[in-house]
Amino acid sequence: MNNVSTDMDYRSTIRAAALTFLERHQGEHLGDQGQFIERTVNHLVDSFQAEKPLALRLTCEALSELAEINVRQRIDLKASESHAVVVTDPVRGLAWSVPVHLIYEHLISAGRATRV
Repeated sequence: MNNVSTDMDYRSTIRAAALTFLERHQGEHLGDQGQFIERTVNHLVDSFQAEKPLALRLTCEALSELAEINVRQRIDLKASESHAVVVTDPVRGLAWSVPVHLIYEHLISAGRATRV
């Protein structure tokens, strides 16, 4: 029983590390999901000595969780102002105020904008 508990703790730790890595680096791999997965797997193998098949499985699970996280954030229009947009995550109970100039600098002027 103790080995099962230890194995589950190890898997939970590795999966949490995968999710953290994915959250931190998702903006760097907007066009290549395969490279993003491979980079995350390599991080788990290098940093935690995880077996590659386990690292891949846990990365895929964490990627599914990240997809759920990414669709639950909302813009709080009532709290936002002309110079700052407030983004909320109701599940975590978190909110972030993002200055509009940063949105412009990192998305629009960087060439990621599409014409409407």
